[in-house]
Order: sequence, then structure tokens, then C-alpha cells
Amino acid sequence: MPIPATRLDAASRTREVDRRLEARFGGTAASLCALRHRNAFELLCATVLSAQCTDERVNEVTPALFARFPSPREMAGAPSGQIEELIYSTGFYKAKAGHLRGLSVALLDRFGGEVPHDREELCTLPGVGRKTANVVRSVAFDEPGLPVDTHVTRLSHRLDLSRGRDPVAIERSLCRALAPERWGAFSIRLILLGRSTCAARRPSCSTCPLEDLCPRRGVA
Repeated sequence: MPIPATRLDAASRTREVDRRLEARFGGTAASLCALRHRNAFELLCATVLSAQCTDERVNEVTPALFARFPSPREMAGAPSGQIEELIYSTGFYKAKAGHLRGLSVALLDRFGGEVPHDREELCTLPGVGRKTANVVRSVAFDEPGLPVDTHVTRLSHRLDLSRGRDPVAIERSLCRALAPERWGAFSIRLILLGRSTCAARRPSCSTCPLEDLCPRRGVA
């Protein structure tokens, strides 16, 4: 007799969630990523701008930003006020402008103007933490990386995929259950489910492909 879905261990449940979400949201991490970009530098900057801001808003401001400052060299030499003006609507614009200039200077000084692939090296850049580094690795470089944002945290707890209390613990739990090549797309698929179906205040359980897997189905 098969084990009821809600009684699967966390690793098995994670793999089943991955399988079902791939059927709902097909594609790679690169094709599923909502942030529009043409290269790793643009993705890095867009991800920094997405902190406390919607992807839609970031996509509204980045075309003009990258038209003016298309590479680390131009961004590093840009007056802060010009960057601030272009990214004002993303919020925290002074800090973000400082991060964009700072990471551009660091890329020129330490990495020959290229965005590094290594997560530890990425995390040395101003404004870049583990989540942003994992976005760049998985989306721009097709390398293992599992970004943990608020949606991934919330759904991992709701579905009992991980009981980790911080993003690093959750990331490690999910990574142990999945093959490395699936990490990036899995993260984005959880985010897409959180946005489209499993909202924090009013989850639409009846239309969710994971309803029978969820220990909290029917509960907001």
C-alpha cells in the first residue's frame, strides 16, 4: 500500500513537490526568472534592486538604467545622483545606488570586470548576499544555487519540506533532497506557486497541485 502523501518524509515530499511543480511551471531557471536581463551583470544589478521591491517595478527601471550604464565600467564611474534618479521607484534608492556602484568597482578591481561564478566570491560584492549569489549562479550561469526568499521560506514551512528557522538551514534541507541541477528552477517554481496560488493570507487550496501533500491545506 502506498504511503499517504502527507506522511512522506520531508525529502520525499520535496522531490514530489518538485515533480508536480515542474508539470505546472515548466522550463529552466533562466526561462522562469521574472527579472529581465541580457547578461550576468544586468541580472546581478536587477537582483540587488529587487530587494523590498517587486520584479515588475525592477523591470520598469532597468532598461533606462542599463541603457545609460551598460557595464561595470560605466556604472562604477556614474555619479550617484544619476543612478539614484533612475532607480528611485525601487525604494531604498540611496543604498541601492551605492551597492551598484560598489559592486561595479569591485568587479573591475578584483574580477577583470566579469561577474564571478563562485558563490563566496559573489558574496564579497557590496549588496550581494547568499540569495542574490544563488540567483546569479542558477539563472545566469546554469550552476547549482537555490535562492531562499520569503516565498520559499513560507512554502517550505507550510509544506513541511524544512523546519529550518533561517534561510541557510532551509536551503541546505532542500538541497539535500534534490539533485543540484534542479535547485534553481525548484526555487523559482515555489515562488511562482506562492504568487499565483498559495498566497499568505488566502491560499487557494482547491486549485493547488500540492493540496494532498500539504499538512496545512485549508488553513490560512
